[in-house]
Amino acid sequence: MTVAELSDLFVWSAATALTLALIAYSVDLTRLTEAARDVRVPALVGAGAPATPPAGTAVAGDGTAAGTAGGRAAGIARSTLTLGALLLLVAIVLRGVAAGRWPTANMYEFTIVGVFCALAALVVVQRRYPIAFVGVLVSGISVLALVLALNTLHVRADAVQPALQHYWLVLHVGVAILATGIFTVAFATTALQVLRDARATGRTRLERPWSRLDGVRRALHGARVTGPAFAWLEQVPDARRLEASSFRQHAVGFVLWTLTLIGGSIWAEEAWGRYWGWDPKEVGTFVAWVVYAAYLHARTTRGWSGRKAAYLVFVAYTVVLANFTVVNLFIDGKHSYSGL
Repeated sequence: MTVAELSDLFVWSAATALTLALIAYSVDLTRLTEAARDVRVPALVGAGAPATPPAGTAVAGDGTAAGTAGGRAAGIARSTLTLGALLLLVAIVLRGVAAGRWPTANMYEFTIVGVFCALAALVVVQRRYPIAFVGVLVSGISVLALVLALNTLHVRADAVQPALQHYWLVLHVGVAILATGIFTVAFATTALQVLRDARATGRTRLERPWSRLDGVRRALHGARVTGPAFAWLEQVPDARRLEASSFRQHAVGFVLWTLTLIGGSIWAEEAWGRYWGWDPKEVGTFVAWVVYAAYLHARTTRGWSGRKAAYLVFVAYTVVLANFTVVNLFIDGKHSYSGL
């Protein structure tokens, strides 16, 4: 077995570990849903102390139960998540050894390194906010990305063309991957924020008849965010705390994305003799930067919060994904080096 094949084996092992993490997070989420149906912890009873939650239940800053500490499923999820991240790290190192270079030169390598960065960010975030839903979403995205990378994007571990034999491959692409990983966890946190806010305010479009496709509405009625299936939302931090966490994550990711844009311009001047040339990849990166900048600006200076700000996050993350997939696969440009 060659070093490159061993790297692929470790990627498959990481995908397997993350699948176990996904299952464990899902089980933990189901357990929290069942617990939330039976008990709700009030914030404060008059001026007295908070009501006592069941044994082993942690309480969020808003007084609601934030999750069960030390649950078996939660422990398995955290352990397999960490194991998956470590296995993927070994795979990345072996890929670099096999190729004899920094392993971020094509879409396959970008994907596996990006997934590792997302997992590392998730491990850090889960230390403060051990939320099963975020674990489900990020681990699910990671498993899907790794399987697609192995079956669709995989290329031989080999040397790269002269244009990529540069230290900017480490700086520019490495920072872009790290930013994408952080944006992924921040996206999951924002999605949870929107669900938590909808649960708290009772906002759902499934209660009132639709003018069209009302049969679809009735079929989905049992899965409405205000229904019992989403009772676990009462056991996570409130929307305000989740939004604050999401904002901090996006702020870090935005700084890294800005460095990506600047570094790419400098590298373009060295490689192609111009800082900016309206290449599709450059345009996509800039559009994502503009939308994330609009989000941060709206949150800090315009007072935007809640759903309005969250929609900007969803648009920005969609642009990031489209810039990686659609632009790389279907639009020719100077960045068409993926080897597909």
